[in-house]
Amino acid sequence: MSSATTTSLADGPGTDTGEVDVEFRAVTKRFGSLVAVDAVNLRVHKGEFLSLLGPSGCGKTTSLRMIAGFEQPDNGEILIGGRDVAGTPPYKRDVNTVFQQYALFPHMSIYENVAFGLKVKRVPKAEHHDRVHDLLRVVALEGMERRRPRQLSGGQQQRVALARVLVTKPKALLLDEPLGDLDRLLQLRMRVELRNLQRQLGLMFIHVTHNQEEALSMADRIVVMNDARIQQIADPLTIATRPETELVARFMGDNNIIRGKVAELDGNRLVVEDEQHVRVSVRAPDARHAVGDPAMVAVRAAAVEVDENGSSADGLNSAECEIVFVEFLGDLVKLHLLVGGERMLAKVPAEQYPSLRGREGDRIRISWKEEDAQLLGV
Repeated sequence: MSSATTTSLADGPGTDTGEVDVEFRAVTKRFGSLVAVDAVNLRVHKGEFLSLLGPSGCGKTTSLRMIAGFEQPDNGEILIGGRDVAGTPPYKRDVNTVFQQYALFPHMSIYENVAFGLKVKRVPKAEHHDRVHDLLRVVALEGMERRRPRQLSGGQQQRVALARVLVTKPKALLLDEPLGDLDRLLQLRMRVELRNLQRQLGLMFIHVTHNQEEALSMADRIVVMNDARIQQIADPLTIATRPETELVARFMGDNNIIRGKVAELDGNRLVVEDEQHVRVSVRAPDARHAVGDPAMVAVRAAAVEVDENGSSADGLNSAECEIVFVEFLGDLVKLHLLVGGERMLAKVPAEQYPSLRGREGDRIRISWKEEDAQLLGV
């Protein structure tokens, strides 16, 4: 699916069976002549962890701000719990937002920071003690009630910010780049903590990020956005291994895009050949192609192997190339390759790399399996 105007639900298995709690109906938002969100349809289910993923300026943060009530749509409807919230101010919506900057009150104790949301919602003071302590227990900050934010680590401050919004029992928690200011190791730990917390509470999380790895590691479904529209909605495995468009394939990273023409057709099997005479076979049951039509195929770098046995008999799904750069990535080695005038990538396990004939300037042959190729929309 390449157009948000026809996109309304998830593509992943079993994702449309839950109760819808937040819904966009043909929502458009403009800032002057700039269309920030363009006729987007989206349904988010109760208890779901949904990530809005895309490059800067794609519309993901504006979408989140409209759910929160900080922006209003120019067209369309936004429903929360089945109710149109047009014109409803943020403090009257059953959602709360955690921003990249935690905005904790430095002069208040941790207890007072968490209780602040209850004061805003005018929850009776008699309920404050139990609700605050319950949430501090959930986020593993019990016993730190009297500390000030400056006495806590970055991860602990993040958990205080979470507790402050969760204590009001919102229908949804909105997370705007919540891990962006944390160092790498803390980000990894907080991903696990956020996911476990979401599962424990059974609460809807709507999460905005430009970090592919972050979305893939936490979300039940990912909404990939670009140019104000939804490009694809699916579970993380499908997004990573079965991108539907060139944009999704490129944005998710390390996909080789082979652009050519259909050279052969055999039922639902196509052979696409590019200008470098690289021939790739792909299964596409729903394809409507004829011989000679333009076509694009994505092949994941992780699925590309260095072929020690030479070319396949029919020349399919393989290419001779030159290594132009070797990039070491811990447990993986990424080979940057040149096939004719086109760049390609291969990823190999680090322990296999020393045994390969694969140094910069070497010529090697690579190959991949048919099932690792994905036909993209043109």
